[in-house]
Amino acid sequence: MRRGGASWAGPARRVRCAPGLLALALTLPLTAAAVGCASPGEETGGPGTSAPASASRTAQPPLTGAELCTSAVSYWARQMLAGVTPYGDYQSMGLSNRQYDILREVVHAARAVARTQGPSAADRLIDRRVGASCAADHRDGGPTEGPWQ
Repeated sequence: MRRGGASWAGPARRVRCAPGLLALALTLPLTAAAVGCASPGEETGGPGTSAPASASRTAQPPLTGAELCTSAVSYWARQMLAGVTPYGDYQSMGLSNRQYDILREVVHAARAVARTQGPSAADRLIDRRVGASCAADHRDGGPTEGPWQ
């Protein structure tokens, strides 16, 4: 207690919090508790399923370099076409310099197509152009020249 009988707590203050941050703070402990509850080799499919957890992880072969390129560049092309501004540069997007070149070329073309033919035509152009460019860049197994060998 302070002199005169006043407490150290002081006047009550209102704290404002963003709704999204509050929701994250409330759901994070629940999410953390739900993740990793199964022991290795236990079933994780839920009631009525019998597939072991390891079977679902090994069912698909790993992606090739061309498939990874296509997936990453297509994702960012659609994001940029939708108006999303990525944080940082191409490296923070997880792209190589060549993949970023493909991205810029495809987004430029897709914007023109979206204006004249609509968003579904732009989406098809992204799939076609990114797939062809990534396949061409990885037809020999990927970049093998220069300082990145």
